[in-house]
Amino acid sequence: MRIPKDATLLRIFVGEQARYDGRPLFEAIVLEARHSNLAGATVLRGPLGFGHSSRLHSAKVIELSEDLPVVVEIVDAPDKIDAFLPILDVMMRDKGLITLERIQVLRYGPSLSG
Repeated sequence: MRIPKDATLLRIFVGEQARYDGRPLFEAIVLEARHSNLAGATVLRGPLGFGHSSRLHSAKVIELSEDLPVVVEIVDAPDKIDAFLPILDVMMRDKGLITLERIQVLRYGPSLSG
C-alpha cells in the first residue's frame, strides 16, 4: 500500500470507556479503519486529560480514573480519509473530538533503497 506524500492525519479523541456496538469505541474505530483499507491506525492512551465537561481524567493512583483519554491517529490520502468520515460520524455520535491536519509523509513501511 502506498500513501501520497501530501496526506491527511485524522486524530480522534475519546474516553477509553466510550463504547460502540459492544466494544471499546477506539477498538471499533481501528477495526473499521482496517476494514476500509486505510493505511494504518495507532491508539495512544493518555495519562491525563479533560474534555468538554472539564472533568479531569487521571492515571494517578490516588485519583484513579476508569475513563482515561485515548487518541486514535489515522494517516492516509485525503480522499480516503474523507470517505471514512461519514462512517466515523455514525460511530462517534456525540462522543469525543475529531481533527484533521494536512501532513507530509516522509516514510511509510520498509525502505526500498539498498
